[in-house]
Amino acid sequence: MKSKSVHNLINAGRKNNITGQQFAKPFCSLQNLHNTAVTFPPPPPCSFSGNRCIIHKITALDSREMIRGGKSFVSSQPTFSNDGKKLLVCTGNTVSVFSTATGLQVAELEGHTALVTSIIVVPAPTPASMILCYCWTTSLDGTIKYWDFSVPELVKSINIQLPVYSMVIPSLLTHQSEDKDKLSDIYAYISVEDTKNAQNNQRNELRGKILKCNLSKSRLVRGVTLSESKKPENITISSTGKYLGIHEKRKIRIWEVPTKDTKNISYRKLKLSHTKNLSCIAFHPTERIVAAGDKTGRILIWRGFGDKTFSGTKSENENLLKDEDEKPGVRGNGDADSCTTWHWHSSEVKVLSFSSDGVYLYSGGKEGVLVVWQLDTGKKKFLPRIGTPLLYFTTSPDLSLSSISCADNRIHILKMPQMEILKSISGIKLPSPVPETFRGSCNDFVFDRTSGLVAVRTENYCIQLYSLFDDREISEVQICERNHQPSDDVTMILNLVALSFEGSVLCTVETRMAEEGIGGFVTLKFWERGSQNNNFTLSTVIYEPHRDAGVSAVAFHPTRGMAVSASYGGDFKVWVSNHEIQQKDKMTQRVRWACHAVGSYRKKPMTAAAFSNDGSVLAVAAETVITLWDPDKNVLVAVIGSTRETIENLSFIGDSSFLVSASQGAYGQLSVWSMSKLSVSWSYELHTEAIACSENDSHFAVLVTFPEPSKAELAASHNADGAILLFKAENPVPVASWFVKQAKGGGLSFIQRSRSLDDNMDENEGSVLLAYVNGDHEYAVFNPHGIEMQERKARHTNRASSLEETGQSGYASIYGKLPEFKLETIEARAEAVTPSERPWETIFSGPSHSLPPLTKLCSAFLESFLEKRTGMVN
Repeated sequence: MKSKSVHNLINAGRKNNITGQQFAKPFCSLQNLHNTAVTFPPPPPCSFSGNRCIIHKITALDSREMIRGGKSFVSSQPTFSNDGKKLLVCTGNTVSVFSTATGLQVAELEGHTALVTSIIVVPAPTPASMILCYCWTTSLDGTIKYWDFSVPELVKSINIQLPVYSMVIPSLLTHQSEDKDKLSDIYAYISVEDTKNAQNNQRNELRGKILKCNLSKSRLVRGVTLSESKKPENITISSTGKYLGIHEKRKIRIWEVPTKDTKNISYRKLKLSHTKNLSCIAFHPTERIVAAGDKTGRILIWRGFGDKTFSGTKSENENLLKDEDEKPGVRGNGDADSCTTWHWHSSEVKVLSFSSDGVYLYSGGKEGVLVVWQLDTGKKKFLPRIGTPLLYFTTSPDLSLSSISCADNRIHILKMPQMEILKSISGIKLPSPVPETFRGSCNDFVFDRTSGLVAVRTENYCIQLYSLFDDREISEVQICERNHQPSDDVTMILNLVALSFEGSVLCTVETRMAEEGIGGFVTLKFWERGSQNNNFTLSTVIYEPHRDAGVSAVAFHPTRGMAVSASYGGDFKVWVSNHEIQQKDKMTQRVRWACHAVGSYRKKPMTAAAFSNDGSVLAVAAETVITLWDPDKNVLVAVIGSTRETIENLSFIGDSSFLVSASQGAYGQLSVWSMSKLSVSWSYELHTEAIACSENDSHFAVLVTFPEPSKAELAASHNADGAILLFKAENPVPVASWFVKQAKGGGLSFIQRSRSLDDNMDENEGSVLLAYVNGDHEYAVFNPHGIEMQERKARHTNRASSLEETGQSGYASIYGKLPEFKLETIEARAEAVTPSERPWETIFSGPSHSLPPLTKLCSAFLESFLEKRTGMVN
């Protein structure tokens, strides 16, 4: 039965005396749905036995068929290259190489199978060798890898068979490469976790250990364990490679690394104590000074540590051992001359680092302020309004650069000593915490289907527009001008975010919390996107749109300037822009939104809303029933269904012949409703987290979370806590399904495939992709119809390189931009000139990442400039 609109389809159902009060019994529950029995070859995806559905096989997302992105840039401290032109960042299982001049990614190191935990760039022995780009990386997969990140390529891999959390290599900092011992073994100290104790759940056992590894011989040094602790600790090393230390609860442990680090040597160590738990430590670059930050915001500075313990390293003016009474501030038997305490931070100190000359000490924490202390006087200056807690401060071999890693997944490149932000490397923002009372009425993000963008709600009252195909930030909208507050008291919540279908209008809902019952209110805002850029400007502000009630949902009309907001107060309002009201008025300059109509149903709370894909019907959920309205006339058309729990999600499928709803609670329910019959078609008892409906056909996808009885079993067997189910509206049997991680707080959406991915793409079902964003805002974009895609990284290195303006890397940094690689031109040159006569014309042709290292081409390149003569020299 085909109708011109969904409105006509509903009227046809009403003429046939079809009512929606009969509710079908759920076909199955998720617990039955995931009684999996994997067999090979697998049977059909689903089979029914009465009211039971058993999924025989749910496949995990295949990395070869998806675009992945959204990794954290701040899980570990980044590292600068020797020339300061690149920044190496731990991004999940890979290492991303960014240009410090442009902030764009230029390369990636792939090879680890678990989280990368540390990066150590091998220092250049001479200024002439700054172009050498080698580094060591560690990972929780139990391996240590050696890379040439200029190519990039993996040079060496060492399997430790224990998760590595941190590593330091003292010999790289002592410049032994210029000595006669340059051919001796290279030793590293690694912080690992004893996985045997972890698997046995032995809580009282010491899982964290610091071991010694011979990198040259690719093996651990037996019998050498520097420290044991309940959990792996981060190792900090001095800039000279002479001392390394860790902080454990209220103590600092420091070891002296001998000048000649060999296999079997004895280590001298000391211990410094404090009254509060410590959070970070830092060593002075030239003097025996160590600084530590604690959980309360205090900074402690021990001067002259190791007088007794490291007697061989006394300074010139410290020949006499001092009594404990002459050690101001030093507690217990601490081996130090004095201890000074500074206090400015209001909470835990997360960042602590000395300047390269040792004159200044940098500190930071939850306040979002970088504090610069003058070591001798204690005077301080600030880099304020960073807007988010600080995690790491990294100095560069190029003294004019440094970086700050922030908790909002952003890295700022600073110009020193002015501390000006030059560039920012922005990843997708992390989830923003929400008070328990608002948890059911907030959405973390929404999708722009046409452009492949996701709008993410951030902690600092911003909306970040992030490209899923490019894995980078496009723009940011400041919804409310408020300074970052380090306190835990939440005074304002950014509840809801909604985007129009073409992505030109943004709607936000924010709630100001009442203080002692006074001053709380809700604000509805409309934002318009500029025609030439992705920036949004504020169009309309509506205070208390539903009196004193909160807004539960916002939905946009698919083709017109119309939106609807639903309220827990028992009504919904239809808003229209002045383009709709004054279509003939060509002098209208600014877009304004005004209330067009108000509706309610038996004063029940309105909990969800959705327009049909042709815009002729508005569906609004009134707790457990669905009301259908004519949005232009504001007339109630029909009332269908009756669920056991409150409906919190509504969406029309395809041509809107079907409507899908999801209710939460103890009896979570997924239901598909027929608009022609005004009744339920089929339903499942599922805990639904998100729904995505295709606009082209009757497919829709559902993100579900596992119930507690089956969560532990499925997490152990498949390392998943949720699943994506793909349905066709006419059939309750899933078409496909995938296990996923961190489904709680995740989202789904069908998006149009980017032309940049495949210029020869046909307009078929393969042009529509499914995007999944998990609770940590990591995402995957894949083809749900099984048409295999080549594995791609969302951040394309060739695109990033082409956008660089001033910063260049690899061969371009020395010889300029490479000529465009054209096979016809090279063949013509080969016919005209033999390679032995003029090799310089083609020796550097082609993309830089495909060329061999410079060390292999340098001699040939220099020889190409020497003119060969056959005559005799007199």
